[in-house]
Amino acid sequence: MKLTKLLLSSLLFCFALSPSFAQSNDVDEITGRAKKKRVLGQITWLKDGEGFSTLEWNSKVGANDVVRYEAKNDARSILIPAEKFIDKATGKPIGVSSFQWSDDNSKILIFNNTKRVWRYNTRGDYWVLDLTNGNLRQIGKDKPESTLMFAKFSPDGKKVAYVSLNNIYVEDVETGATTALTTDGCDYIVNGTFDWVYEEEFYCRDGFRWSPDSKYIAYWQSDTRGTGTFYMINNVDSIYSKPIPLPYPKAGTTNSAVKVGYVSADGGATKWIEIPGDPRNNYIPRMEFIPGTNRLFIQQLNRPQNTNKVWIADINTSKLENIFEDKDEAWLNTNDNIQWSKNNEYFTWESDRSGWRQLYFVRADGKEIKPITNGEFDIVRQVGIDKQKGYVYYITTMTNYTQRYLYRSKLNGKGKPELMSPVSQQGQHSYNMSPTGKWAIHTFGSSTTAPIVTMEKFPEAKVVRVIQDNEEAQARFNKMNLTPKEFIKLDLGYITLDAYMIKPKDFDPTKKYPVIIDVYGEPAGSTVQDNWTGGDIAAHRQADKGYIMVSIENRGANVPRGREWRKCIYKQIGIHASADQAAGIKKMGEMFPFIDMERIGITGWSGGGSTTLQCMFRYPELFKTGIAIAFISHQKLYDSVYQERYMNTPQNNPEGYEETAPVKYAKNLKGNLLLIHGTGDDNVHYQNLELLVDELVKHNKMFHMMAYPNRSHGIYEREGTSQHLQMLREKYWEDYLPAGGR
Repeated sequence: MKLTKLLLSSLLFCFALSPSFAQSNDVDEITGRAKKKRVLGQITWLKDGEGFSTLEWNSKVGANDVVRYEAKNDARSILIPAEKFIDKATGKPIGVSSFQWSDDNSKILIFNNTKRVWRYNTRGDYWVLDLTNGNLRQIGKDKPESTLMFAKFSPDGKKVAYVSLNNIYVEDVETGATTALTTDGCDYIVNGTFDWVYEEEFYCRDGFRWSPDSKYIAYWQSDTRGTGTFYMINNVDSIYSKPIPLPYPKAGTTNSAVKVGYVSADGGATKWIEIPGDPRNNYIPRMEFIPGTNRLFIQQLNRPQNTNKVWIADINTSKLENIFEDKDEAWLNTNDNIQWSKNNEYFTWESDRSGWRQLYFVRADGKEIKPITNGEFDIVRQVGIDKQKGYVYYITTMTNYTQRYLYRSKLNGKGKPELMSPVSQQGQHSYNMSPTGKWAIHTFGSSTTAPIVTMEKFPEAKVVRVIQDNEEAQARFNKMNLTPKEFIKLDLGYITLDAYMIKPKDFDPTKKYPVIIDVYGEPAGSTVQDNWTGGDIAAHRQADKGYIMVSIENRGANVPRGREWRKCIYKQIGIHASADQAAGIKKMGEMFPFIDMERIGITGWSGGGSTTLQCMFRYPELFKTGIAIAFISHQKLYDSVYQERYMNTPQNNPEGYEETAPVKYAKNLKGNLLLIHGTGDDNVHYQNLELLVDELVKHNKMFHMMAYPNRSHGIYEREGTSQHLQMLREKYWEDYLPAGGR
C-alpha cells in the first residue's frame, strides 16, 4: 500500500504508456543523463565543511578516482587515485558502489559486490583503504561472499563493525582480528538489522550504533517467532513449486519482539535495556547515542503509533529515564533529524501539536518545550543548522502546495520565517548543506525546468557558481514543444484541491476528450507536484494519442497542508480519497467543457491501485475504465505497522476495516477493470488479487487480469517485463477507453 522508494519516482507519472514511452533512451533524450560531469549522487561533505568528495571514472585504470572539490572555488584535487583501488592479490581494480570516510579522513571504507535485500542493495563486500600507507584490505574475508551489511568505522577509526548472517562482528583494521559480538543470530533471531516490516515501514536497515568513545555497540534484536509466515510460491524455476516463507505481521496479528541492548566492542554479554511495555505491542524505531556521551536517545512508539515516548538510557550507570512524551489523537511519525545544542541541554523535535508540523526545542530533562518555528505551514524536512549564526534551515511552502522552497528561522524562536530560495525560481528546491551550514549544493527544477545545480554560500544564499546547468537537457525538452502541464485549483466548497492536466498537442477545445487520471491518494506520497520528472515525456506522449492526462491531490496525501488535511482520513483510509477524486473530476468537467465525462479512466499503483478500486466500485457511474496495479483489496491483508498507523487495529476498528475494504464494494463494478499483480510481491501480496477475483466471480462481474510470475511490487524483474507491462496497459486503454476528441 505504501509507496516504496523503488516505486516513488516511477509511480507518480506511470500512466498507461506505449512501449516507446518505457524505453530508457526517451528519458535520456531529455535528461542527458550520460553527460553529468560528476557523480552528484555520491557527494559527501568532508569534515571541515569546506569541500566535498565524489567519484569520477578513470578510464585508464578502469576504476573511480575519489576527488575533492572546494566549495569556494571548485578547485579539484584527487584525494585517492584509482590506482589505489587495485587488489594486489588479483591485480584487478575493485568496484566502488559507495564509500565512507573515517572520522579523521585517514581511511576509507568501500562497499562493493552488492546484493539486493528486499528493496535495496544493502548486502555485499567491504574493503578498507588506509591512506597513510596505501594498504587495501578486505573486511570479513572469512565470511561468505556478499553477506556483510552496514559496515562502519568506530569513531577512533581503529575498528570496523558489520553484520553478517544476522550476527554482529568487530574487526581490527590493522590486524584483521575479528570478534563476534553476537552468536545467536539465525532465521528468527535478527541482530544488527531488522525484519521485513521494520525495514519497509520505519526505514530501519542499519541496526547498530558505535558509542562516541568507540568502546560499545548498541543494537536492535528482533525475534520473529510468533509472527505469521506468508508463503509466496515460485512456480516457474523448477518442475516442482517452491514455497518462499516470509515472516510478515498483518494488521492485528503478532509482531516480532524487538529490543535494544549494548555490548562491549571487545566482546562479552549483551546488557539489554529494560524499556517498559510489551515488545510485541510497542515499537523502537529510533535509537542514537547523544553526541559525545554514552547515553542513548530512544524513541518508543506504542502499537497504535499515537504516543511517542523518549527514553534516555545511560550505559555507564544503567539508568533509564522517560524524559518526554508526544501524543496525537490520530498518529505520530518518528523524529528523524534530532539535533542537539547548548552542550546537549536541548534537542530539536518536530510535532503537529499546533495543528501544523513545526520545530521545537525540548530540554533534555523534558521539562520545557519551546517553539523554534511558528506559523500555519508544515516543515517538510530540515536542511541544516548554523549554530554559530543561530539559524535553522528547512524546506516548506507557504501557499503553493505543489512547490517547495528553503526558509530559515532563528533558533531563538523570534521573528518570522525568511524565504531563502530565489523568488524567480518557481518550482521545487532541495539543498545538501555542509556540516557547518556555510555552504550548500542547491538543486532547482520544475515541471518545465531541467534541474540546475549550484553552489551557494550562506547565510546569504549567494550563488557562487553553477555546478550543473543541464542546458542540453533543457534544449531537448524545449525542442519537443510539448504542451505545458497546467496546474489547477479545484474549489469543491468543502475543500480546494490541487490538480494538473496535460492536453494533446493537437488539442481542439471544441471537442471532448477522454481522461486518464493518475492517482495515489494515500499518506505516503503525492502526485500533483511542480517538479522535474524528465519533462513528463511519457505522460505528454500518452496525451498526444488523444487523452487529457489528469492527477488530483486528495485529502490525506503527503502534502504540507497541516494536520487536519493529512490526518482527517484516520480510521477511514480510501473513503475521503475516492470521494475527492470523484468530486474533483466532476468539478473539472464543469470547468472544462472539453472533458468527456462519459470517458473517464483511472489508474494507480500500490496505494494508487487501491484508490483506483475504491473509485471504480464506489462511483461506478463515473469511472468507466480502471487499471489497478499491485493493490490492496482488504486492509487486513497489509502489514501491521502501516495499516494500524492510519486505521488502528482490526480489533479496535472492525467497522472501519470492513467499510474501507475495496473488496466489499466489488459487487458494484460496472466499468472495465484490469487487475495487475506480481506473484512474488513481498510487499502487497498476490493474495490481494485472488481475494478480489473471488469476490468479482461471486457476483458474476466481468474483468481482466494479468499475473506476472515471481515479480515483486515493482513488477520489473526478468526479461521483457517492463515493456510487456507498458504494452498491456496501452492496449487496454485503446480497447476500452478510446482516444481522441469527438
